[in-house]
Amino acid sequence: MNVSIDWLAFVQVFAAAICGAVLVVGFYALGLRLLVRAGRVPVVAPAEFTDAIAVISEKQARRRAKAAAKAAKKSPLTAGQKRVAYIGAVGAFALCGLAVLGGIVLIVAGR
Repeated sequence: MNVSIDWLAFVQVFAAAICGAVLVVGFYALGLRLLVRAGRVPVVAPAEFTDAIAVISEKQARRRAKAAAKAAKKSPLTAGQKRVAYIGAVGAFALCGLAVLGGIVLIVAGR
């Protein structure tokens, strides 16, 4: 029994995985950054898990929402700049989704 490894194919898969990870994380981070600059800080409601490491209380959630609203009011950007940042955020999230879909297409339709 002779086992041979196609090292070029291994390197291609490794490079594709690294590029895909960098694209998805990069576009997502850019989208979040632009979303915050647009004054739309995402506030996530606390989740109640039985084995969670840390669960925030309703008081802490209200405090964080209040801080996010205060930060949105302090934005030095004009209304037009906020709109452009929001459109950029939506575009970055769309590119993130396209990168994920491209990876799925490569997995399903690739050889």
